[in-house]
Amino acid sequence: MTKLTSKQRAELRRLAHRLKPVVIVGNDGVTDAVVQSVREAFNTRELLKVKSLDSASSPIRELADAITAAIGDAHTVQTIGRTAVLYRPDPDEPELLH
Repeated sequence: MTKLTSKQRAELRRLAHRLKPVVIVGNDGVTDAVVQSVREAFNTRELLKVKSLDSASSPIRELADAITAAIGDAHTVQTIGRTAVLYRPDPDEPELLH
């Protein structure tokens, strides 16, 4: 997928505002278990929040970029504080961005 436009990012940020974090990144950073948890979360949704603990090994931007790189077709929409918003369109029927 190509890069997201600023309008697409704004729309995804608006949609993500009400979401709660579904994956927590701890002291060990981005492990295989974290990547697997994000993949599983993307099986049921296109947009999700990831939160890092205070003791996480890296800043949230680096953690989010590592997760999206490991997944391959995901995007970091936003990072704010210790929370990142990630987006991956459904491969068959994308619902959020057409």
